[in-house]
Amino acid sequence: MPVSPLRNIYESLKTILIGMRVTLKYNFARTVTVQYPDAPPTLQPRFRGFHWYLIEKCTACKACVRACPVDCIYIENTGPRKMDKETGTARGGAMTRWAVDYSKCMFCALCVDACAMECLGMGDVHDNSVYNREDTVVEFTELAKQGLRTPQPIWMQKATLPPWVAARKEAWDALARPARDEMRKSLSEQPVAKPAPAAAPAKPASEASSPRAADGPAEPPAG
Repeated sequence: MPVSPLRNIYESLKTILIGMRVTLKYNFARTVTVQYPDAPPTLQPRFRGFHWYLIEKCTACKACVRACPVDCIYIENTGPRKMDKETGTARGGAMTRWAVDYSKCMFCALCVDACAMECLGMGDVHDNSVYNREDTVVEFTELAKQGLRTPQPIWMQKATLPPWVAARKEAWDALARPARDEMRKSLSEQPVAKPAPAAAPAKPASEASSPRAADGPAEPPAG
C-alpha cells in the first residue's frame, strides 16, 4: 500500500523531533570532566575490559580461538592438557603461549561464552595505552610468570600513584594470589594423574565359608 505524502512528512518530522530531544537533553547538561587517572573512572558492573585469564584451568581446547570473529587469540602448548578433577587444575603439556591482539579485539566476549573451563573473563582494566603497536599483543603467559592474570595500565609504573590505585591494584593481585604456584606450574609440563587401580572383588560369603576340596571329607565322630 503506497504511503501518502502527508504521512511521509509526519514521520520525517517525528524522527527529527526525537533526535533533537536527545540532543537538547545533553546540550543543557552540565559538562563533567573526569581527571583520570588522578580520579578513578566509573565503570559499570558488566563492563567489558581487558581479559583476565586462569592459565592453570586452561586445557588449550582452542574453543575461544574458533569463536573469535577477528582471529585475535593465539594459543600454543607442548601437548594435550586434561582437567584434574581432584585439584581443579589442568595437567599435561605446558602452556607456551596464550595471547590476545588488542589492536583487533572487539571486546565482544564471544570467547568468554565459548570457554568450557570458565577460565576466561572480561575484566575491569580499560586502559592499555602503549608506545609501540607491537605491544598491543598481550602475552598472558608472560603475565603468568609475573603472577598476574590481567594486563596492568602503563601508568601503574609511575613513581607516584593516585590514592585510589592501591585498592584497584590490590583487587588485581587478589585475583591471582591464591593460585600463583599453579599458574607457574602451567608453564611447564606436568604428568596427568593416573587413576588408582580398582580393588579385586571380594569372594562371595558362600565360597569363603565352604570347605576346600583338598581337605577331604569330614571324619565321623568316634564311638
